[in-house]
Amino acid sequence: MEPAIRQLVWQRAARRCEYCRLKQEHELAQRFHVEHIIALQHRGESAVENLALSCAKCNAYKGPNLTSRDPDTGKVEELFHPRNHRWEDHFCMNGPRILGITATGRTTVWLLQMNSARRLALRQVLIEDGDWD
Repeated sequence: MEPAIRQLVWQRAARRCEYCRLKQEHELAQRFHVEHIIALQHRGESAVENLALSCAKCNAYKGPNLTSRDPDTGKVEELFHPRNHRWEDHFCMNGPRILGITATGRTTVWLLQMNSARRLALRQVLIEDGDWD
């Protein structure tokens, strides 16, 4: 991937995971990834409109998936697509917890394990320190 494209993705995301909203400076142990929203194996392209900045955990849990089952209904739902969806339309914060407010949001929160104990604890510390916005 060209360095200019990589830099554009980082700038567009403001150095923040486009899924869980964690900032790179809060996750010093692992560098964030420029990931393919639609994986190459699903004919996704390395074009800027198919790339997102993702923390290592969100990227690992998402993998090449495009869909999963909604934990509330069991129906197959599409995952959040950072280029086609607005974060605020699918998620909201309740303290340190990220809530899915649509089927897409619930499914993405569940599959990417956005509310694991470690993630909740980290967000709680960031909120208490005034470093989560």
